[in-house]
Amino acid sequence: MLKKLLISLLVALFGISSLSTSAKIQVDLVVYNAVIYTVDSSFSNCNCFAVTNGRFVAIGNKADIMKQYIARQVIDAKGKFIYPGFIDAHAHFYGYALGLHYVDLSTAISEVQMLDILQQFASQHTNPNAWIVGRGWDQNKWPGKQFPDNAKLNKMFPNTPVVLTRVDGHAVLTNLEAIKRAGIANTSDVKQGEAILKNGRFSGIFLENTADKLRQAIPTPTGSELDKLLAQAEANCFEAGLTTVADAGLDKKIIQHFDTLQHDGKMKLRIYAMLNPSIENLKYYLKNGPYFTDYLTVSSIKLYADGALGSRGACLLKPYTDSPTNNGMIVTSPDTLIQICRLAYIHGFQVNTHAIGDSAVRLMLHMYAGILKGKNDRRWRIEHAQVVAGEDIHLFGDNSIIPSVQATHATSDMYWAADRLGKERIKTAYAYQMLKQQNGWIPNGTDFPIEQIDPLLTFYAAVFRIDSKGYPEGGFQPENALSREDALRSITIWPARAAFEENNKGSIETGKLADFILVDTDLMKAPANRILTAKIEATYSGGSLVFTR
Repeated sequence: MLKKLLISLLVALFGISSLSTSAKIQVDLVVYNAVIYTVDSSFSNCNCFAVTNGRFVAIGNKADIMKQYIARQVIDAKGKFIYPGFIDAHAHFYGYALGLHYVDLSTAISEVQMLDILQQFASQHTNPNAWIVGRGWDQNKWPGKQFPDNAKLNKMFPNTPVVLTRVDGHAVLTNLEAIKRAGIANTSDVKQGEAILKNGRFSGIFLENTADKLRQAIPTPTGSELDKLLAQAEANCFEAGLTTVADAGLDKKIIQHFDTLQHDGKMKLRIYAMLNPSIENLKYYLKNGPYFTDYLTVSSIKLYADGALGSRGACLLKPYTDSPTNNGMIVTSPDTLIQICRLAYIHGFQVNTHAIGDSAVRLMLHMYAGILKGKNDRRWRIEHAQVVAGEDIHLFGDNSIIPSVQATHATSDMYWAADRLGKERIKTAYAYQMLKQQNGWIPNGTDFPIEQIDPLLTFYAAVFRIDSKGYPEGGFQPENALSREDALRSITIWPARAAFEENNKGSIETGKLADFILVDTDLMKAPANRILTAKIEATYSGGSLVFTR
């Protein structure tokens, strides 16, 4: 009798236990024991969340979530810090991937050292038909801060074409062989202002559209070679905590290749692709309309108003302080710019225009305003917005125009920017707080490979306005620093919003894509020097681990 009673009790208990377990909802992943910054509308914290089918399904505390869900995988975060996956609002992912097999010239502190780096590279690569391509030189780091010329380059490489792109991507140094292969025979083949001459000959320095022509002559990798470079570039992004990258200027062929790789599961990095304004791109995408998947967004057109400040190509209202006869240049005719803006508006596309100098920024602000006509939700963007005339700043807010900035440009350029702009004009340059106040939000990017792939440096520069050496004490124009909360928003939810993706990513909220990172540092509380040493310990895209340290 006692035996039967014990059996009955065990059956009853087992039944209750099974019922309790079966009542729980099955999910793919639960993460607990974390300090989670959700970056939701109230900037709330929690310690646990659940993920299934690549999306967050529950966010809160461990006790409640464990009571409701049973997971195939459970991760104890051990008190580490979790943030939404970082989103780079402006970068050049495809260009960076190609650059992985270029010569890195970023460490050169003189023209002589740059040539030494090239000579060493050439000694290790003996294919006489191969182009030598380099990137990253910056004459502002060199004694005298003057552009180099190609006299020595021509002697070193008389038969091998050499194209060396300046750090900002808006100027190149080339030898005569590369000039010849690009089909440039004399000055009539070059738009006025886009070639620097020396004693009537090409010095090898070309700017803007002509620089692009020389780069386009370089054979580009295809097939498995290209895919290998893309895979390495993607891995580097994941290591930096990036789960989405805005690629600022792509053609249809590359966009469709990304789409294929993503569809086949070979690329998990999410891409917001800005269209280059070619006839082929516009004809195809304007006809078909904006394109959205969980991994790819094609809803914007990238225009180019001027050049870059470092190469004095940014178009200024008054001449450069250190070059009194030079105002920079507008690189696309205003007629072309307005025509494409109108087409974009009709077809529901964003316009994202590169504009760095105050003259170029003014041109685009007034052009946008004439089409947008006041407050709107079209989210047209000014990319960089580095130098803005004080009297023009209100136009951002008046017409809901979004300044898309890169905080590390301020701390990279601060050593020479005042020389270019003068004491007064510099006051409304890199004015991120001032610009943020116009619409209440501001997306931030790295502009890699011009700067490093490192959103933590973006956060650091935005908050502290100092470089990695701690210079200057007190910060560069610290009145335009962002708060820590806003700096984190600027690399998560605000870039998502700038791409019309804020309902799908950018914060840790129920229903959104489970893109998140595990970090060893509390970005909201750590001192400045600790931000510099912070480590991304793991990156998840759609709830799947894509990087672990």
